[in-house]
Amino acid sequence: MIASIRGHLLLVDGERAVIEVGGLGVEVLASGRTLAAVSGRLGQEVSLQTHLHVREDALQLFGFRSVRERTFFLWLVAVSGVGPKVALAVLSGYPVEELELAVARDDVKKFESIPGIGKKLAQRLVVELEDKVGELPPVGAGEGGAGGAAAADPFMAARSALQNLGLSLREAEVALRGAPEGAPLEDLLKFALSRKEA
Repeated sequence: MIASIRGHLLLVDGERAVIEVGGLGVEVLASGRTLAAVSGRLGQEVSLQTHLHVREDALQLFGFRSVRERTFFLWLVAVSGVGPKVALAVLSGYPVEELELAVARDDVKKFESIPGIGKKLAQRLVVELEDKVGELPPVGAGEGGAGGAAAADPFMAARSALQNLGLSLREAEVALRGAPEGAPLEDLLKFALSRKEA
């Protein structure tokens, strides 16, 4: 299995990037978000997490900015009716953190808003992913993507803190439901913990 790739970015075109590794140009398919993140680095060295998708008629290498994004992609393609192309469309639509929240909140409409995702498929995604979203690996310091998002967003930081206290993702979401918008981290935690005790 090819777990990652590092090399000079030669081209970003449509749904793919070409990365030169040892004199070879390797085609890497990726979401629009991943391609947008690397597109300004033509000629420079880039590094992506990868997944090699094997079919009878093709070998396709998919690239991701983080382990979280790759994990979510693998969960998506495991859902009946979701192939790599649809999974990339989902990852192009929203960051992994927003998709994780949508599943935790049973937000079917978030998935329906993605081109190519109908109501039935959106419902299936929410149902089949609901037990997995809390298992996403933590955002690594050296990974691309939304590295500092949790620290910058008090809601995400509060949710993470509640999970560290032993709550499931869904329990943390419920505890924070109705919290004052824009409140600092401390206030969000007090709000959630007071509701949990009640």
